[in-house]
Amino acid sequence: MNLFTDIRSLVLESLDTMVSDGTLPAGLDLRNVSVEPPRDAAHGDMATNAAMVLAKPAKMKPRDIADALAAKLVADDRITSAEVAGPGFLNLRLAASIWQGIPKAVLEAGLGFGRSDMGQGLKVNVEYVSANPTGPLHVGHTRGAVFGDALASLLDFAGYDVTREYYINDGGGQVDVLARSVYLRYLEAHGQEVAFPDGTYPGDYLKETGKALKDKVGDAYVDQPEEVWLQEVRTFSTDAMMVLIRADLKSLGVVMDNFYSEKSLYGTGRIEAAISELDGKGLIYQGVLEPPKGKKPEDWEPREQTLFKSTEHGDDVDRPVKKSDGAWTYFAPDIAYHYDKVDRGFDMLIDVFGADHGGYVKRMKAAVSALSDGRVPLDIKLTQLVKLFKDGQEFKMSKRAGTFVTLRDVVDLVGADVTRFVMLTRKNDAPLDFDFAKVLEQSKDNPVFYVQYANARICSTLRKAVVEGIAVDDATLVAADLTLLADDAQITVAKKLAEWPRLVDIAARTHEPHRVAFYLYDLASDLHGLYHMGKSNENLRFVNARNQSATHANLALARAVSIVISAGLGILGVTPAQEMR
Repeated sequence: MNLFTDIRSLVLESLDTMVSDGTLPAGLDLRNVSVEPPRDAAHGDMATNAAMVLAKPAKMKPRDIADALAAKLVADDRITSAEVAGPGFLNLRLAASIWQGIPKAVLEAGLGFGRSDMGQGLKVNVEYVSANPTGPLHVGHTRGAVFGDALASLLDFAGYDVTREYYINDGGGQVDVLARSVYLRYLEAHGQEVAFPDGTYPGDYLKETGKALKDKVGDAYVDQPEEVWLQEVRTFSTDAMMVLIRADLKSLGVVMDNFYSEKSLYGTGRIEAAISELDGKGLIYQGVLEPPKGKKPEDWEPREQTLFKSTEHGDDVDRPVKKSDGAWTYFAPDIAYHYDKVDRGFDMLIDVFGADHGGYVKRMKAAVSALSDGRVPLDIKLTQLVKLFKDGQEFKMSKRAGTFVTLRDVVDLVGADVTRFVMLTRKNDAPLDFDFAKVLEQSKDNPVFYVQYANARICSTLRKAVVEGIAVDDATLVAADLTLLADDAQITVAKKLAEWPRLVDIAARTHEPHRVAFYLYDLASDLHGLYHMGKSNENLRFVNARNQSATHANLALARAVSIVISAGLGILGVTPAQEMR
């Protein structure tokens, strides 16, 4: 049930009638006609722009269209008034019975309330985290992991067929650095004194890996040249790090559907096949790029290279895919990986990158556009940096990692639920301050607590009702006399519940799961406000043993709020609180 969609359908039907009776000309494009909440709630319950968008093609004054449309709409029992505002916007007020019916709709649909078929089963690949397998995940990865996971859940809720994917960057030189770092820990496990040169990974987390390597191979690699052990230690170390990364993700409640190895692209012909596909489209050539302005990228060199005509698909400059010495650039395996995604039949691709990958967006979109002939859209979402604070000071160091705060550090300090919710209290491309004291604070200023407390408050109220001998099962609450929900505060909560299906569609369409967190805070605020009003107004009291009819109506509304909060938190990957300590 999406009330905004229902009223938009009513508007479209009324416009069709206006065409039939000659008020409007035939052939008008109605796709841009919308029904939305008004900017000012005092103006009404909903507003439509129909007259504004149709005036020019209809060659009519907006107010003339609005006046005629208003007359059609008020003939429907759901509409109590339709008022023309400004140049031609139409503000609508709905009958109280419409809002009073919302709790019943929520109770009947349960956690499925707000689910839609917007996605129509389209296959979506959401790639996120994809950290280099060189150590535990850090706080920057945490934000990308939470954002990507919540986005995947949101798209699933909106009717898409979603695959969660992690791209293992195990084909580059950073994995050689990992192998050399583990080898030093291996020597240390044999009692040798070691020093970590610049560029290696000195974190304590590699000590166990070094000991495990010793347990596996004994002293076979001690004091041996690199060519003897590098490949074996590289594979061993990468596997060990991926075990660590999977455990980190699990601690955050993130479970991937697929892990895809970059290394699997090398020596298998997959990179060559992707470049050949582009070549067959006339998009590969030999050339020398102009020197870039400002900082030179790693893949630029002042000699002839194999280039991809990415400018033909929206990029600023063409991009190298093979160096003058015949080696692939970093871009080439990424092209091959996305070619594989297209080949696997995905209808839409979403990549979640850190903010430092902003320069990669246009080239990657160009590659997917070229490989799919524009059929498969690629949306790249950048997650900005997270600053951590503890005891009023910026929190920067993790002894275990050596140089950074790990995902596990954060989860151990505040828990997975708090971590996930806080990471979604800002839009993904906005910086985020994470204060360990504030995120555990029990106040309205802490959105995590405020939303969880709303759900816990409802659960506590339902338990209290049972003690009072009042039935609170959903079947009983569905049958409650909801016409008793007549107070403005009760209607306000019902109206907020009615916004949930529309919010899901908007958040899914824009790929913005933070909208869910914002909505839940507003819903919790309305619920808390209603609860406090019950202290002075007996009719608004959630549990009133002297008036079971009013109690059942109020509990039906409260239970509906709990259902929507639980559904929203489920999208965010947060467990709804049943009680607060």
